[in-house]
Parts: sequence; structure tokens; C-alpha cells
Amino acid sequence: MELELEKLKLPSDNERPFVIAGPCSAETEEQVMTTARQLAAKGCHNFRAGAWKPRTKPGGFEGNGEKALPWLKRVKDETGMLITTEVATPEHVELCLEYGIDILWIGARTSANPFAMQAIADSLKGVDIPVFVKNPVNPDLELWIGALERINQAGIKRLGAIHRGFSSVDKKIYRNMPMWQIPIELRRRIPNLPIICDPSHIGGRRELIAPLCQQAMDLGFDGLIVESHCDPDNAWSDAKQQVTPDVLDYILSLLIIRDEKVSTEGITQLRKQIDEIDNDMMELLSKRMRVCREIGQYKKEHNMTVLQAQRYNEILDKRGAQGTLCGMDSDFVKRVFEAVHEESVRQQIEIINK
Repeated sequence: MELELEKLKLPSDNERPFVIAGPCSAETEEQVMTTARQLAAKGCHNFRAGAWKPRTKPGGFEGNGEKALPWLKRVKDETGMLITTEVATPEHVELCLEYGIDILWIGARTSANPFAMQAIADSLKGVDIPVFVKNPVNPDLELWIGALERINQAGIKRLGAIHRGFSSVDKKIYRNMPMWQIPIELRRRIPNLPIICDPSHIGGRRELIAPLCQQAMDLGFDGLIVESHCDPDNAWSDAKQQVTPDVLDYILSLLIIRDEKVSTEGITQLRKQIDEIDNDMMELLSKRMRVCREIGQYKKEHNMTVLQAQRYNEILDKRGAQGTLCGMDSDFVKRVFEAVHEESVRQQIEIINK
């Protein structure tokens, strides 16, 4: 289904990006106000802080709850910034509306739960407020779109998505794997939906925030939501991924914003070359599958299993190494051949079972 959206315009010095910044958690009134004043002095227009903090394990700081909402209201009254916090239940929504919160966001753990999303959607019926939905913790685009649809069906038309990366067992560099192809596909499917990047949760370390912000801008994201704390080393939650307002201002000052409206005439010929190469690739894949079907027929006649593990491993290792020599990431090449092999197996099973 198509989402019924209105333009989501947040205060910004430039058309792109708009920036939402503030501490992970609203710890104390003094911490909130100090951070907010510092951010306002740097030109920030949108302030964030977590009132409720769902933690992976019990026992950690889980937020001040309703107690923190008057602090956010004070930020709005004294600095003029719009204020936003995360909601996870209908009760959270009701309290935020009562205290005049301007923008709501829904976290990754909540967006992964259709029951929770529907309960929040029901609580938003008849309300006109901007809502951002973070991607689910697992890389499931349909689940993300479903969460957005539930909020939109409740009548929320000023809607946006937050890309915060995806949980993975394989944590080499990032706290949450970016998997940029998923928000890119979301943009393709829903072109008029604003998408902002959360480099703090993707990176998990403050030194990764700057390059992730730039990558988001290079991919045409509409804005950023960044965790900024007046004393990040002593933050009560997620200390390693927060930066001071001064550091955030420096990061933003270095961003290169690519022009999205430049004519594409200059790359038309290069795109034609890409189309020709893609056509050649499709022809080669078709030939490869034809040979695979012949192999499937041979396996059927000789009562052989479809999967030959040793041969499969040889292909992945050989093509991965070859990819590196050709200037490509070996893991990327392996993923390509894993997909090709999966289709080959599917076709051979069809032949064997005829």
C-alpha cells in the first residue's frame, strides 16, 4: 500500500540535513538544561533525550520516565527548540502529549513488535504530531514498512524513518551493522518518506559518528539524529557513543552536502555502459543456469545428491580471492556466488524431483 504523507518540515539552517541532537538519557534536570543550552548556542533547533530507556538487561538506568518530561518542556520554553523523546507504550504517548512534546520516535525494539506498534497506533488516532519510526533490530524491511503503515493508518501523515542499523552476531566495526541497502530500498519503495540516520547507534563509538554522518549525506538521507551530552564520559547510558555539543558542531561543519538536483546528463553515457554490462551479466547467468540444469540431470541419472559441499566451498574460496584481486570486497563476491549457488540448487532440485 502507499503511505498517505504530508511534508515533514523540521527547523534547520539548511534544507538538508535537519539535525536532532541531545543526550541518550534525560539523567538530571541540570544535565538536560546544560546540554540543551550548549546545543542551542551552536544553532541546534531540535532537542532529543530519552525519558524511558529500554535496556537489554534489567538493573541498568532505565530512565526517569514522567519525571523527565517537565525538564524537556523547560528546554522548549527557554531555548525555543522542538523537543522529542522515545515512546514504547500508549501510556508514554499520553504523557508526552500532556507535556507538549513536539515529536515522537519509536525505538527498534518496539518497531519489531506488531502488537506494540498497533497499540501505539491506536493511541495516536486523532492526534497530529510528527512521528519517526526506527528500523526493527533485525534486518526485515517488510516489518519496518509494516510499522510505518500502522502509524500512518492511525492518521499520522507527518511520518519519518530512522535508520539505526541492525543487530548482528558479527560485530567487527559497528555496534549495529548499517546494511545501507535496506534504507536505500525503503527510499525506492516510499520515495516521499523522510529518512534520517542515527550514527550514534550504528557506530557505537564516537569516533565513527563523523564518517557515518557523511555517508548518510552521500546517500541522500534527509537528516541526522545524534546523541550529544555535556559530559559524555560520565553519561549514565551509552557513554561511548555520545559527543559534546562542541564536537557535534565541528562534525556538522565538515559535512559535504551533495546536490540532489544536479542534471544527470553528464553520466548518461556511463549509465548506458552499465545497462549493457548488466545485459551481458544476465546472459551469462542464463548460460550458467543452463549448465547447472544439465548437471542436475546428470545427478538424477546417477543418483547423486544435489549439494556437493566440497565443490561449493571451492567456488566460494576461489571467487572470493579472485574478487580481491579485481578490487572488490571478498565478502561481497562470496555473497553474490552464494545467491547464484542457491538458485542453481533450486533448479537442480526441480529437475531431480520431476
